[in-house]
Amino acid sequence: MFKDDLLKGKKILVTGGGTGLGKEMSEHYIQHGAEVVICGRRESVLADTAAEFKDKYDASVRFQPLDIRSPQDVEDFVETIFQEGPLHGLVNNAAGNFISPTKDLSARGFDAIANIVFHGTFYVTNAVGKKWLEQNIKGSIISILATWVWTGSPYVVPSAMSKSALHTMTKSLAVEWGPYGIRINAIAPGPFPTEGAWARLSPEGALEDSGSMSTIPMGRVGEMSELQNLATFLMADGCEYLTGQTIALDGAQYLSGGGTFSQLSKMSEDDWSQIRSMIKKTNDSDKAKRST
Repeated sequence: MFKDDLLKGKKILVTGGGTGLGKEMSEHYIQHGAEVVICGRRESVLADTAAEFKDKYDASVRFQPLDIRSPQDVEDFVETIFQEGPLHGLVNNAAGNFISPTKDLSARGFDAIANIVFHGTFYVTNAVGKKWLEQNIKGSIISILATWVWTGSPYVVPSAMSKSALHTMTKSLAVEWGPYGIRINAIAPGPFPTEGAWARLSPEGALEDSGSMSTIPMGRVGEMSELQNLATFLMADGCEYLTGQTIALDGAQYLSGGGTFSQLSKMSEDDWSQIRSMIKKTNDSDKAKRST
């Protein structure tokens, strides 16, 4: 679909770029000539991804562990990047989520999601945007949202609230920063299975059965190449008039019914108890990996 050198000369920061959707988009950017910087919380994962890209494409990928919940760490990281040369693009992909009845959420559980998705995404966006304004650089920002910014979605209320706020940020900054040539758009994917997210959002395969697929008019989950193509199009030159938009990429799922997790209303308390245990095992495993 694209020329191989479409993104040549551009440097793009991808948060959460070591795994999942962030890794997929980073790889596509590299394939089309971009220099990529990735960050995330697990240094070993980032190092493995950078080594993989080096082997496959002979691309030198800068990586650094970063907790985007810390505004000072974000400011310092962005400053370091710009000292080495300007960024031209930012993908806000880092996120966190898990399914839970809202009545069972603790304040800590709510903050665990909101501090990453809502606060952290703003910290990174503002840090990069300020540099572009200071240096008179035209840049492009893409935030990875979800279709429940339009529909809401039960059982993922912290994420739905936070991503809805970023949907509003996208529209607001498009107007505020548009006069300076800075574009802000968002992608709202439907189901795109990734190992990390699926362990917390579909621990028993609830999103993979035929009943769930029936909510998607196209009858299938998304393919990574489809997300990669849209993310590359939005980052490339040639669509500078496109800004302030959140684009759904979900096979028309959200137009056909409620939020992604509406079908979970049928689950019993015993079902939820089992799911909590499975999610806890996934979280404990991730913590163990970060400590090694």
